[in-house]
Amino acid sequence: MVNVTLQVEGMSCGHCVKSVEGAVNNLGASAKVDLESKSVAVNYDETAVSLEAIKEAIEDQGYEVV
Repeated sequence: MVNVTLQVEGMSCGHCVKSVEGAVNNLGASAKVDLESKSVAVNYDETAVSLEAIKEAIEDQGYEVV
């Protein structure tokens, strides 16, 4: 398992948290959003999903991974 923290711009509320965490969870990974630090802690199996796919899923929800 790989653990990585991504900086994500544009998140500001509970809906944002559910949107980002849900998108990552749909890929078979887990995510924990921290609105205060504008970060998303992601835990994933690199043999099942790529970091690029995770970033794309977040960006597809309307947020910017920086």
